[in-house]
Amino acid sequence: MELLIPDWAAPANIGALTTLRAGGFSPAPYGDGQGGGGLNLGTHVDDDPALVARNRALLRRLLPSEPAWLTQVHGVAVLDAAALPDQPTADACISSTPGAVCVMMTADCLPVLFCDRAGTVVGAAHAGWRGLAGGVLEATVAAMRARGAQDIIAWLGPAIGPEQFEVDAEVREAFITQQAAAQHAFRAYPGRPGKYLADIYELARQRLASMDVHDVSGGGLCTVSDPRFYSYRREKTTGRMGSLVWLK
Repeated sequence: MELLIPDWAAPANIGALTTLRAGGFSPAPYGDGQGGGGLNLGTHVDDDPALVARNRALLRRLLPSEPAWLTQVHGVAVLDAAALPDQPTADACISSTPGAVCVMMTADCLPVLFCDRAGTVVGAAHAGWRGLAGGVLEATVAAMRARGAQDIIAWLGPAIGPEQFEVDAEVREAFITQQAAAQHAFRAYPGRPGKYLADIYELARQRLASMDVHDVSGGGLCTVSDPRFYSYRREKTTGRMGSLVWLK
């Protein structure tokens, strides 16, 4: 199993990782892209449920508990990873309970992991453009602060890069009507009138800065152009990676 370990200033009692594509049991199109098994964690992409369960079991060996798997809907709801309802639908979760694991699944959308410098609260958010524009990062930070977190830091996981994220004018307008500085995260797509290339990492940094979260690490990876990652934009039918964070 291949993993991406966040390089951020988290305290020693924080665990965090992102899974990559290789190292599991799923066949193509959910495989590793080179004829081997893939570590698809998504149960909603038509992969064999038994193989997804085996992939999740591999991951579980590295964790203190079963992750708080959510049904993600590109919204802004935040749940407690240690107290999920029967049908947990949300695009963010937080925890102040040691051993409870927050997880977000992605395949181009931006996963954002959070913790406070005191090591008392963690969080994770799924930030596609709709959730990002809707305020999922702000909602996650607010929920962490309601738990007593003060000095919050964040890590931006692998997502579609600024050379690949083609959007239309509607998406651009959704951001700049809320935050004028967002215009700097878009540039006209050469030869494609009305189309833009968006920097989802920059948009996230701007949103976090508006909440006084300035220590933001990560960014710079592109799921579409890097074959280590699953990418919906690149392949349409594909698996899902997981980005996880927990208190030890």
